[in-house]
Amino acid sequence: LGFRLWDREINEEIARRVRCSVATVDKLANRCDPMYHSLLKAFMRGSFEGSLQSGMLEHLDSERLSVLFTKVITEIAAKERCVIVGHGAPWFLRDRDDAFHVFLYAPYAEKFRRTLAQGKTREQTEELLETVDRDRAAFVKKYYGKDWPDRHLYHLMVNTTPGDAVAVKMILDEIEMLNIKAGSSMAVPAQK
Repeated sequence: LGFRLWDREINEEIARRVRCSVATVDKLANRCDPMYHSLLKAFMRGSFEGSLQSGMLEHLDSERLSVLFTKVITEIAAKERCVIVGHGAPWFLRDRDDAFHVFLYAPYAEKFRRTLAQGKTREQTEELLETVDRDRAAFVKKYYGKDWPDRHLYHLMVNTTPGDAVAVKMILDEIEMLNIKAGSSMAVPAQK
């Protein structure tokens, strides 16, 4: 469709901007800072030593990362036709008339099958499925004050169990119907 994909590339862009490893961004993405981290930051900000070394507080943590997600995603959307995966994009881009928001989901068994197919072990898969959605919801709640997923932000929610081809067709059909209704081109041209 001629769109650039931004998924892991968002973390790579943030790592480039703050001059850290992508692994550091990956580790913090969609996870809240632990309580002791917040207490340490508050202590350092209030101490004499902390005021002398305020540059040290500018390291990357989840709070700073949440601000960077907002900045990077809005800049990306403003400059090019793209697909942005996750990272709070539906919230940041909610007022853009040219954005189309889709939430893809699947039952546990389907997510388990897909994750195993990506080469994860059973133990890794169980850990990911147990923590990823919970951590993501906590991150969005803490740093943006929103519930995840906020169903009101999405044009379409698609169960991916029938397969990728079916999901893609449903998305393209919905965009085409919205374009006909609006009399404009929201996101992508209709596919023949």
